[in-house]
Amino acid sequence: MNDVFSMPIAQDPAPDPVSAIETGDTLMAATNQHPLPIKKLSIIIPAYNEEKTIALILDRINQVKLIRNIEKEVIIVNDCSTDNTELAIQSYISNATDLSINFFKYIKHDVNQGKGAAIHTGIAQATGDYLLVQDADLEYDPGEYNTLIKPIILGSADVVYGSRFMGGNPHRILFFWHSIGNKFLTFLSNMFTNLNLTDMETGYKMFRTELIQGISLKEKRFGFEPEVTAKMAAVPGVRIYEVGISYYGRTFAEGKKISWRDGFRAIYCILKYGSFNISISANKRVKATV
Repeated sequence: MNDVFSMPIAQDPAPDPVSAIETGDTLMAATNQHPLPIKKLSIIIPAYNEEKTIALILDRINQVKLIRNIEKEVIIVNDCSTDNTELAIQSYISNATDLSINFFKYIKHDVNQGKGAAIHTGIAQATGDYLLVQDADLEYDPGEYNTLIKPIILGSADVVYGSRFMGGNPHRILFFWHSIGNKFLTFLSNMFTNLNLTDMETGYKMFRTELIQGISLKEKRFGFEPEVTAKMAAVPGVRIYEVGISYYGRTFAEGKKISWRDGFRAIYCILKYGSFNISISANKRVKATV
């Protein structure tokens, strides 16, 4: 069981869980619709032992004014933290003034399940037209939400990735081998998805909510990134864009959690879910020749 707390800033019931499907006519119809105006953005925050930064990131989100008066729905999923993350969240909710966050939901997992699982929980609760994942640390800047939104409001994109390797935005200089690993994983992922992403592992991914709620996601840890990329790439007609973002990376001493083991899991996920993409493409070619 998970505990769910909604702050009564506004009335907006959570949707019933969407039937999980891999790909098909429902998703195709969704991508072929005329672009919908964005009225609400759901911001999912998976949090595990982030007592030092959770209030700071909430404050930065609160300070962001989205273009076209888009409303903000914040969904915090506490993945059974063992520190004072919950207390920090409750204190922020109780004491914050001048909130620009229109809807607030807090969910707590009874057992630690992993970042991917926390994201799954947040996706199921999202009621915005689009959603994105915001890490609870300070590595990604909420001030760049409007940069991610721009291709969407222009009617060009269903999915937008924020790339740490594009543009002239500031980047903290850290971990040479991590950067090589990220580029290798992106290259390998692109081979299977036939995309030309520069940063598959980015933490900033914005999705049309109905699309991602219609995809069955399995990975409970950091395998979420290659899995969602592979499965989104398989959606017929999906329009994926990439924009440059800044990156304020942190060290392991500062709380960074990803390890080399997660890198090997990412390779496994790319091969596993990339093979799914190849089989879908093969089936299309077979049908086209019949």
